Amino acid sequence: MDAQLIAFTGVAAGMVAMPGADFTVVVRNALVSRRAGVACALGIAGGLLLHTALAVAGVAAVLAAVPALFRALQLLGGGYVLYLGARTLWSLRRPRAMAAEATGTASSAARPLRQGFVTNALNPKAPITFLSLLPQFVPAGSPVLPRTLLLALIVVVLALLWFPAVALLVDRLGRWLREPRAARAVEGVTGAALTLLGVLLLLEPLRAA
Repeated sequence: MDAQLIAFTGVAAGMVAMPGADFTVVVRNALVSRRAGVACALGIAGGLLLHTALAVAGVAAVLAAVPALFRALQLLGGGYVLYLGARTLWSLRRPRAMAAEATGTASSAARPLRQGFVTNALNPKAPITFLSLLPQFVPAGSPVLPRTLLLALIVVVLALLWFPAVALLVDRLGRWLREPRAARAVEGVTGAALTLLGVLLLLEPLRAA
């Protein structure tokens, strides 16, 4: 049994399950409908697939070597998360508009899929994390590319298991969560969480500049 592979799976599972913008966006969409939540979860898995592909290709090394490019991606990612949070909070002021948006999202998976993908893809820390993490679990003397691809595949599979499970759980609790008061409370919490995450993501590159 490959002890390093087991250890990596545990570390990767912790990274994937760690609450953050991805988790919050999935919860927000799952409150609209099961279809929207699962679509958002698949979008996040797609973003992780992009990051792992970049890490395998070595492109992530460019981000590490060019601080200005890395900070630009941080600002884009932070701005997008902040936009999602502000939009969620603003929707609480307009119940009819929120309901119309929910109906439109429920009828099409394109928007939540795109939200999930963009939220994850614009996180510049992900490729750097993979770039620094993956090599540690490649045994000395082993072919690098096949092993790295296997590790990347594990991360994507974990995301495909975790985020749809979160969406389905939220949908299962949806009858209670979608009651007017509960729905507004959850929307307020997720909107505030996304807004705070966006602000923190924006402040980090500004402090480093």
